[in-house]
Amino acid sequence: MAKPLIGVTTYLEPAAWGVWRLPAALLPAGYPRLVQAAGGTAVLLPPDAPEAAAEVVSRLDALVVAGGADVEPVHYGAEPDPRTGPPARERDAWELALIDAALAAGAPLLGICRGMQLLNVHLGGTLIQHLDGHTAGPGEFVHHDVKPVPDTLLAALTPEAAAVPSYHHQAVDRLGRGLAPCAHAEDGTVEAVEAAGPAWVLGVQWHPEMGHDLRVMEGLVAAARAR
Repeated sequence: MAKPLIGVTTYLEPAAWGVWRLPAALLPAGYPRLVQAAGGTAVLLPPDAPEAAAEVVSRLDALVVAGGADVEPVHYGAEPDPRTGPPARERDAWELALIDAALAAGAPLLGICRGMQLLNVHLGGTLIQHLDGHTAGPGEFVHHDVKPVPDTLLAALTPEAAAVPSYHHQAVDRLGRGLAPCAHAEDGTVEAVEAAGPAWVLGVQWHPEMGHDLRVMEGLVAAARAR
């Protein structure tokens, strides 16, 4: 049986390697490695024209929207907080279109950190633009406990409370349409959301690609295989 094809969104950033200094579509290697370890084949999806999203999703078995820059507050009707980072407008437009296409097609969807926030915003939710305690400093992940909500999609995959690798300073404020919280941090921050309906749709605020627990990604791959 062919492995499910899992699309993973990428950054678009200036980068340096060897003698080169060029704009690059890039992604931390933990993402494709996590997909591969969970039994899928990873395909990287650099920013593209939003109108291409439906065709791209039609060729995938599942979609992962990766972490990265803060979502531009204009997408949820807010003014930027001074601590909100610079926008990644090409990513915002492309990934919002991918989320829309995946939801319309009933494709399995996993949002990681920024990806969970974009999912919430796409469905009409808002974000807390700054909170403390969810990083260990610039470029350093912190591990903190996350407790799943019983009888949710996440609890079926990871029923126990666990320390997860975290790096974010924004989080869900008002939940988007059809979303329910399925995990919380000790300070009450919503750490995971899932969508009502038959499709497999999950967002996690932490970074499973920086840890060793495959279960969330295995859940996505299993849903992709079943589809």
